[in-house]
Amino acid sequence: MTTTPSALAHPASPLKRITNVAKLHFANPWTTLGLPWIILGVIFAGSLTIWWLIYSALSPEQRVGALQGTEFGGSSFFIFIYMMVVAIQAISITFPFALGYGVTRRDYYLGSALAFVVLAVIYTTGLAILAAIEKATNGWGMGGTMFAPIYFGGSVPERTFVQFVLFLFFLFFGSAIAAVWVRWKATGVTVFFIIVGALLVGLIALATFTDSWFAVGDTFVDLGVIGVASWSLVLTAISAIAGFFLLRRATPRNAA
Repeated sequence: MTTTPSALAHPASPLKRITNVAKLHFANPWTTLGLPWIILGVIFAGSLTIWWLIYSALSPEQRVGALQGTEFGGSSFFIFIYMMVVAIQAISITFPFALGYGVTRRDYYLGSALAFVVLAVIYTTGLAILAAIEKATNGWGMGGTMFAPIYFGGSVPERTFVQFVLFLFFLFFGSAIAAVWVRWKATGVTVFFIIVGALLVGLIALATFTDSWFAVGDTFVDLGVIGVASWSLVLTAISAIAGFFLLRRATPRNAA
């Protein structure tokens, strides 16, 4: 179903207004639902080809464990980064359009947040199905790993939770970047990344000068996959709140 300008301009209720905004983000499913899966499929086909070349060059005895290193691979991580790009594009393109039809900033952000949660559910479900097939076929018959790397956890519930919260983080972090762009354009985004980079360098320097890297490593080990993923929800919440307050005072303008 496609959201029409009249639907945005004459909503029936607050819930209807929010769902209409959410539908607006799916008006062009090619960028949100089509292209990401196609690119992921191309990456998967390339990985299968490489695995097959390695697998066919080895003797049956050597094949055992030959592709264990792929358990630490990050080829499926593209989809998380792409969701951040989707959020940036979605906010920066649809925000001026929605406000032009009388949608309030509050309804727009709540509708966008709803769309992001739906996207996280869709992509988490897709990856969970692919990971289940990968496990059931012993790594697509060759022992390879792309959809169930070790850092997502060992069980289905662990992988599902970790992937879901990661999708939420990248989507809402992308929405915060887009909100900075809508309000301050290229100058604001540049300053934003300088601040983020400075914070990361500061944390690295703090751990280095206090000789805390072993303690940092032990903390991550103690937290485990679920614990580390859970802490990302704090960053997600900060990104979501920041995006909301930035858009509340944003005025759509031409690119600077």
